[in-house]
Amino acid sequence: MDTPLSTIAVVGLGTMGTGIAEVLVLAGREVIGIDISEAAALGAVTALEASTARAVGRGRITERERTDALARFRTADTLRAAAGAELVIEVTPETYEIKQRVFRELDAVVAPTAILATGTNALSVTRLAAESRHPERVLGLHFFNPAPAMRLVEVVSSVLTAPPAVRAVTQLARELGKEPVAVGDRPGFVADGLLFGYLNQAAAMYEANYASREDIDAAMKLGCGLPMGPLALLDLIGVDTARTVLEAMYAASHDRLHAPAPIFGQLGEAGLTGRKAGRGFYTYDAPGGQTVVPDALTPPPEAAAGTGRTVASVGVAGSGTMASGIAEVFARAGYSVVLAARGQEKADLAKARIATSLERSVARGRLSAEARDETLARIAAAGSLEAFAEVDLAVEAVAEDLEVKRQLFATLDKVCRPGAVLATTTSSLPVIAVARATARPKDVVGMHFFNPAPAMKLVEVVRTVLTADDVHATVRAVCGRIRKHPVDCGDRAGFIVNALLFPYLNNAIKMVEEHYASLDDIDAAMKLGGGYPMGPFELLDVVGLDISLAIEQALHQEFRDPGLAPAPLLEHLVAAGCLGRKTGRGFREHARR
Repeated sequence: MDTPLSTIAVVGLGTMGTGIAEVLVLAGREVIGIDISEAAALGAVTALEASTARAVGRGRITERERTDALARFRTADTLRAAAGAELVIEVTPETYEIKQRVFRELDAVVAPTAILATGTNALSVTRLAAESRHPERVLGLHFFNPAPAMRLVEVVSSVLTAPPAVRAVTQLARELGKEPVAVGDRPGFVADGLLFGYLNQAAAMYEANYASREDIDAAMKLGCGLPMGPLALLDLIGVDTARTVLEAMYAASHDRLHAPAPIFGQLGEAGLTGRKAGRGFYTYDAPGGQTVVPDALTPPPEAAAGTGRTVASVGVAGSGTMASGIAEVFARAGYSVVLAARGQEKADLAKARIATSLERSVARGRLSAEARDETLARIAAAGSLEAFAEVDLAVEAVAEDLEVKRQLFATLDKVCRPGAVLATTTSSLPVIAVARATARPKDVVGMHFFNPAPAMKLVEVVRTVLTADDVHATVRAVCGRIRKHPVDCGDRAGFIVNALLFPYLNNAIKMVEEHYASLDDIDAAMKLGGGYPMGPFELLDVVGLDISLAIEQALHQEFRDPGLAPAPLLEHLVAAGCLGRKTGRGFREHARR
């Protein structure tokens, strides 16, 4: 097992198998691609020829390197062709029956020293190893799709796996330019173990008609910087594949967050399995296509202007980072803005923060000096909410405390003119509870901006059961004018983004509590395997562990699901005053600012 892995067989030449073969031949390995389907084998050869030609065109490899790489790949239709391989990687369909048959046949073909790796992300590596004559040489080698582009490889050991086998494939992964992460044998491992719970909750959110598929996907892309929305990603993965993974996860965890949403079964039974079928959560231009085409669920174009109320002036209540950011957004869009704080000094400091932000934009060439001056001139700093008397839209951005917000809205109810729209930026509190502090709850709506407000494109528009139609239309129109993307949400804890994001973060903490993986490995797995801009523990320390705990508690209280209960480790860190970057310590140590 300590010999160099120079000849490798790949069993199963679907998209993943072909991608793994490409990575291997470009790294100088001899590769035998094995598939019982002649069409799959021909398709793999064609795909390799096309992908390497693109690599030459982009200057990543030379024509000679391409020719040599293609010469290192040959195909076969029988497992006997793997006889001389030092490593066999199977990427067959996710069923025990098929994989166990492959492993039993390989036992009779390959040398006793050859390593057998499964590409599963849903099935037990230990159970597969137990079927082998040499269970010590069986492990998991989980690549991510597309294999040539994704850097993460999860190296999965069972209780039976010999350390030399793990060392050999770990070294191979590094030589392939990948980042290997060592994990234990449980369904989903690290990356998919966190990813699929999140995808399942997104599917359940859509199934419950809480938000449209377009709004759910836009919210997670724009609010979290993810490369794809969850429902589009499910279509790419395959609805049937996702259900198989979730079934395996639920069988191991019995966590309701892993119980597949019924919509997976409904779509699967109808043959609507995603891109490969031409239709899943979305409809595509053809089976295997990537282009989404309109269908009966596609939302109609935005209603024509004039259906809402006129907004020319905006009041922003608050003096913190979020308040000043929101005021800057409105002023840059041409609105007259009143920025009110508790006292003139705080209001002036908030306006000075805006001036600094605008100056940075000028220095980076994103804003002219003239536009900077015009923007600042549109902002009036005030030491009292009395200055909101004539504004058309009042937006509060004060502390995330229900009583504080209720008192503020009671004041807005008195000082704002009749017909003014009153908006709260809460991310976790019930908007209706804030609205009921006024005598005009129909005028109250949620406008959840994301931090930093000038940079983040998303606004969650939260409509209560009492919000008037024209108020909802007004806020959506305003979002368009300030160049933000509005998504509609009902008035429940977490709205879209936090309701999907924070259970994922909580599950990452539980992985650490259970000693399944380290902070660094989990962060690396989600960045390299999921394309996330930050790992969960990096993000938790940035958001603040106290804020994260409060949101987790709100979600748990709202949905009463045991799986949403805050991880004890999060509670302990908050109790110890370890709140993240702002205190210098959270999950990691940070330099104090």
